[in-house]
Amino acid sequence: MKLPIIAAMLAAAAFVTTGASAQDVAAGERSWNKCRACHQLGEGAKNLVGPQLNGLFGRHTGEVEGYSYSTANKGAGITWDEAVFAEYIKDPKAKIPGTKMIFAGIKNEKEIADLTAFLKQFGKDGKKM
Repeated sequence: MKLPIIAAMLAAAAFVTTGASAQDVAAGERSWNKCRACHQLGEGAKNLVGPQLNGLFGRHTGEVEGYSYSTANKGAGITWDEAVFAEYIKDPKAKIPGTKMIFAGIKNEKEIADLTAFLKQFGKDGKKM
């Protein structure tokens, strides 16, 4: 008798976990609207005021071809990962003094995590992985 209840609870937990992940990406996409005035993402993305952000995680600062980075950004020696991005997006000028990025930052941890989940979908070629 207990086995069906446990099985039902496990199935419900799996459903909730899957649903939450999709919601995080959707929330991240909404947060992306704060970025799109200066950055592009996806197939055919181009550099604008800021560099295109395809394949951001694992990339080094100052490495997008054709984008004119600040000296500070080129010399930062940062490899983007989730922790570095979270610190940077809270206050870009504090993380890389002298950056050209004019953005007040995103302070909310959940919003940063959602935005990260959204960005991580896009490979270097701009295709969703």
